[in-house]
Formats: sequence, C-alpha cells, structure tokens
Amino acid sequence: MTELRRSWRPGYVRMARSGELERRANALEAMLHRCTVCPRECRVDRFARLGTCATGPDPLVASWTPHFGEEPVISGTMGSGTIFLANCNLRCVFCQNHDISQRPKDFSDAAITVEELASIHLALADRGCHNINWVSPTHQVPQLVRGLSLAAQRGLRLPIVYNTNAYDSVEVLRLLEDVIDIWMPDLKYADAEAGRMASRVDDYPERARTALREMFRQVGDAWETGPDGTLRRGLLVRILVLPNDLAGVEESLRWIASELSPRVAISLMAQYYPTHLAALPRRYPLLSRPISAGEWDRTLEALERLMDGANCYIQDFREAPVNYRPDFSDRKNPFPGAGNS
Repeated sequence: MTELRRSWRPGYVRMARSGELERRANALEAMLHRCTVCPRECRVDRFARLGTCATGPDPLVASWTPHFGEEPVISGTMGSGTIFLANCNLRCVFCQNHDISQRPKDFSDAAITVEELASIHLALADRGCHNINWVSPTHQVPQLVRGLSLAAQRGLRLPIVYNTNAYDSVEVLRLLEDVIDIWMPDLKYADAEAGRMASRVDDYPERARTALREMFRQVGDAWETGPDGTLRRGLLVRILVLPNDLAGVEESLRWIASELSPRVAISLMAQYYPTHLAALPRRYPLLSRPISAGEWDRTLEALERLMDGANCYIQDFREAPVNYRPDFSDRKNPFPGAGNS
C-alpha cells in the first residue's frame, strides 16, 4: 500500500474546478431521457415516468449516517459516510436491505433536490467521516454526480466510494473515471442461472465481470492510503458466500486472479442469513438456510489458494450473520450491531 501525502485531493476536485465534472454530470443526465444508466436499458424517459428501478430524475435517499461496520480500511475510526440510495436495479430475493431497495411505494414522495443531496455529503464530512460511501448508486449515478459537483464547489474533499452490486453500465463507469476514488463492487454469482433465480437478471456474471474489468483498468490492484490508514484509492471486491455454493465463490476468485490480478483485494463475507423472499423455503429452498461451517471453510481455502491475500478481509463466521443485520425502521442508525453511532 502507498501512503498519500496530506495534501492529497480527490480527482473530482480538480474536475470541478476545470468544468469537467459539470460536463460529466450533463452527459450522465442526458442518459436519463432514454435511460441506459444500467444494463437493464429500459429506455424510458425518466423525466416523464419511472424506470424499471422505480426511480425518476430526482435523488431518493433512504438513509445517511456514519457507518462503522464496513471493512476497517473504509470505516476507520470515524466511520464511512454512507448514503443509502432508495430502490435498486436488481431484485435480489435475499436482499438484506430489502426494506429500502424493494419497497418503492415507501419512497414515492421522498424525492430531494440535488442541493439537498450535496448538503448530505457535506454534513457527513462535518461529522468527521473518512469518505463518502454511495450505497446502491447504479440507478442514481446522474443525480449523485450532480450533487457531488455542487458539494465540491462548497469544499468537499473526501474520497468517494462506489458501493455497488456490479450490475453496472461500462459507459457510465467510464464517465466516472477520476470521479470515483474507491471501487467496492459485489461479485454475486459466477453462474447466470443463479443470477436469474436470485436477482431476476439473465446476464449478471457477464455484466459484472465487464464492470470489474473497467474498474480495474482505472485503479489497478494497488491501494493508496492516507496517514490514518484509511483507503484513498483502490479496488475492493466483496463476495458474499451463499448456501449450496450459489455464489460460485471459487470460480469467481479464479476469474479475478487470472483475468484481473491475484493481488486484487477481496472481502469475503459470512453475513448471509435467509431474509426477504429467501426466508420462504418452499419458494427458494436453496437459499432458505444459513451457510454451513464446511461451506465457509471451503471458500477460505479457495481464497488462500488463489489470491495473494495482502489486503483481504474475512468476516467472522459466527458473528457476522448477527452483527450485520440492518434495521431500516431506524433510518439514522440502521446498523446498531455493527457499531453505527
């Protein structure tokens, strides 16, 4: 890892000064008129009607708070400034955030302005957060970049984390080059049929791998950290272990090692528990139980065998399914078990 000097500034600051960030925001907003912001490419005019993601042209924020339960290099000691975007472009039947990702009626009157979104960024910075963490940003990237442009003009200088399901458009990711400092994608499945069954899309592995290639092209496998040890620039891939090997963890790790680099940082996650529709065993029998110790041990062996491991994180098998259960009935503190405050 390379430690950056205290004078470090995110790329978007320079882009805001030159007018490039404004140009990127304009280009992204233009995509909303016949929406191709995500791989679903529903091609509706989101200024006139809702897209497949049930989201229009205005920002929809479900929750924002310092989060202390992310990987240590993200949360640090002061927390990651998480902005949870409402709704989603996937329909994962086991979504742990389903209260905010799959209940669009709850947010039908919750639109805010991009000025308010900019103020949220700045409020998180004022609370001492190490970064701004966009959670499920894919379907609201144009709104987020516009809000970021305004926040940068008002003095925001924190790294931006793109915390995504990886069902992303490469065209959009290219427009985010040097806007995003930290790419933090999931890699949910290695098999298309698993993605079809569990997330309701036909081409998840192909799309996600293409997205990861673009993220890797932008930042590579090296990490840049600040004096406090938190990440300032880099790629961290999250893999949630699913029961019955539905995630295809070893295959995904083998792909990352061979097609990207064995030095790519991996966060191996044990926090799966049957929730949302996955809690219905007759509908989703393969997802209706927690992962077993044997399944977890096999993924650990694959991680050790296939990846370099220098910057990898491994959740605690026993504690993670309990500590990382969100409760979005309290929008100001949805992760009490993970140390939010």
